[in-house]
Amino acid sequence: MGRSIEGRARSDRPPGRTAEAAQRTAAVEERVRVLGDILAGALAIDVHGTDLRTLRRTPRRAPPTVSPADLEARPGPVWDAFVPHPPGRFRWWGAERRFARRLADAEDRFAEAIERHRAAEDTRRERVARALRDQIEQQRRLDEATAEQHARIDAYERAVENRDRAAVTRYFQKALDRVTEPLDFPRRRRVGYVPESMLLALECDLPDVSVVPAEASYRYDRSVDAVLAVPREAHELRRLYQQLVAQLALRALHLVFGSDRYGVVDTVVFNGMVESVDLTTGQTVRPCLITLRATREQFQALVLDQLDPVACVRHYFAAEVSRHPEELQPVEPVLEFDLADPRTIEAIDVISEIDSRPNLLELSPESFEHLVQNLLTRMGLETRLFRSGNDGGIDCVAYDPRPITGGKFVVQAKLWTRTVPPSAVRDLFGTVLDAGATKGILITTSGFGPTSYQFATGKPLQLIDGTALLSLCHTHNIPARIIHRAS
Repeated sequence: MGRSIEGRARSDRPPGRTAEAAQRTAAVEERVRVLGDILAGALAIDVHGTDLRTLRRTPRRAPPTVSPADLEARPGPVWDAFVPHPPGRFRWWGAERRFARRLADAEDRFAEAIERHRAAEDTRRERVARALRDQIEQQRRLDEATAEQHARIDAYERAVENRDRAAVTRYFQKALDRVTEPLDFPRRRRVGYVPESMLLALECDLPDVSVVPAEASYRYDRSVDAVLAVPREAHELRRLYQQLVAQLALRALHLVFGSDRYGVVDTVVFNGMVESVDLTTGQTVRPCLITLRATREQFQALVLDQLDPVACVRHYFAAEVSRHPEELQPVEPVLEFDLADPRTIEAIDVISEIDSRPNLLELSPESFEHLVQNLLTRMGLETRLFRSGNDGGIDCVAYDPRPITGGKFVVQAKLWTRTVPPSAVRDLFGTVLDAGATKGILITTSGFGPTSYQFATGKPLQLIDGTALLSLCHTHNIPARIIHRAS
């Protein structure tokens, strides 16, 4: 009998364990589904930039300080309430004298009541006047605070409209900070704005590859009476993770361009970073696992709910996506975030007597070329200047002796105040091909338009605008500033 009960108990286990395996498999599949719907979830939410005027505080009214009871005058004493009754028809001896005394007393009391009423009214009126003065003073302070807040918002809006570096950075930083992240994704985001090129650089921390379930499913193994994980194939793990980071990059573009109410961003650079531990050294590292550059025109042509994210970022935006993210294999950012980070650009004092750093716009073209050569030398490159007029479109040649990443770079330096035209970028690419160079670098004191960035995408070209140039100078201890003098 005991053996029969034990046999039945053993036979009851498989269905329970099988159900457990099915539940755990369903949980894994649900997480994979959530990871695959990151972009779709973002598209389902209407994105619109903050109208800064809506941040203006509604004018407030000071609370009433006058008691309602004090607003109305108290009625004064009435003589009829004090006057004594006169003697009747039948008067006793002395009634007239007694009435006269009562009348005199009533007159005294009436006079005292009038005086008390007058004093009380004076006190009430003074109390009302004092309360009204307090209310007026409170209202004045409220109005001043409201006007000051409105002035700050108006100045902020004007600064954003005028493409002020700090204001636009703050605007988009706040817009992106309001975005909620799914699951346990990191929330660290850094924003930097380059007004010369209307470029917004965005550096976001990504979840590492462990966010993708390492288990493909679960099964019940009768031989060991246990639920066992079925490992996910390495190529499938990598594919799912690459799909995730591509979605996060496209979502970032969607959020930035959708939030650009004031039309101050033409180009976005997205760098996706992962903070992890290098198991070979035990040190914390932050490799870039995806990088791309996109113009508004490119982005607006996309149908985001019908594309393959990885194919889109790789083939349409020429993005670099880590081939082995599980090994933290980095890619080279199309633009280092520090070259756009406002914190790396020192505050510029427009009073030249106070700020002694040389204004690059006051250099001669030849002096500017020498400054660029000096900068590249300090960056560890071997450089050689070309004589003006005999350079074939080359101002400087730089050699990077490092294997794999090094090579011959042709450099053009343009001391300009206007936006560099796309033709200059196309000419540089032709020079790179003619010279058999590894890369072409165009350095300017101004900026580049979206067409230039679009042309440079996927080509061995590096465009360094005024902001990036100042950042590099600051990093390598070269005093410099860029001040546009009023004409």
